[in-house]
Amino acid sequence: MKFDFHLSSDENSPSPMGLIILQVDETIEGEFREAFGTSKNQIFVTRIPSGLEVTAESLISMEQHIKASAKLLPQSREFSVIGYGCTSASAIIGSEKISELIKSGCRTRKVTNPLLAATEYAKHIKVRKLALLSPYIEEVNTPLRKAFGNNGLNTEVFGTFGEGKEEKVARISESSTIEAAITLGQNESVEAVFISCTNLRTFNCLGKIANEINKPVFSSNQSLAWHMKKLSQKNL
Repeated sequence: MKFDFHLSSDENSPSPMGLIILQVDETIEGEFREAFGTSKNQIFVTRIPSGLEVTAESLISMEQHIKASAKLLPQSREFSVIGYGCTSASAIIGSEKISELIKSGCRTRKVTNPLLAATEYAKHIKVRKLALLSPYIEEVNTPLRKAFGNNGLNTEVFGTFGEGKEEKVARISESSTIEAAITLGQNESVEAVFISCTNLRTFNCLGKIANEINKPVFSSNQSLAWHMKKLSQKNL
């Protein structure tokens, strides 16, 4: 038996958001569920091929896959915003290039990434001198710090776990992150602490660190979620 049916309209539904995350990322989806727990916006997620280690070469190689990953998002919808979930790749590939590639693969009004989002969040809370905590090796840290500098943010106070393997980054203990961030944040010259990397667990750490050092503390995933919400609201 075949039934007739009617199609419902998307007109009264909020435009969905999209998220492109690394194949190796084990953290961002869980933290985004927490960040968007009460949101009515749908978030469609796709993944992009990425190396088992975070190196400049593995980050650059993602550029050739961005368009294809964006194409895997539902083509029937226009997105209010799409987030590209890699801080270090954003520094190396560049925000404008990432936006161009994503928009060539799907329909979206806005594109953001953790580096751009962190820069905008720093402006929002009116800070310019950051203590930067990173899990990366030096060949990745250098372009990241340069990118922050180009965006007017000072990262002279800096610390790293120096880990290249993604599966280890995803398992760096929250206590290790808290201890390192507090050490950096206690420097009197810094106004805030930024914790980089979407694969590093931070959501349970931010408040504890902030309470200890009495300064703002933000992270890649927190900044990206904040910026996506802000850009999505602008498109209403």
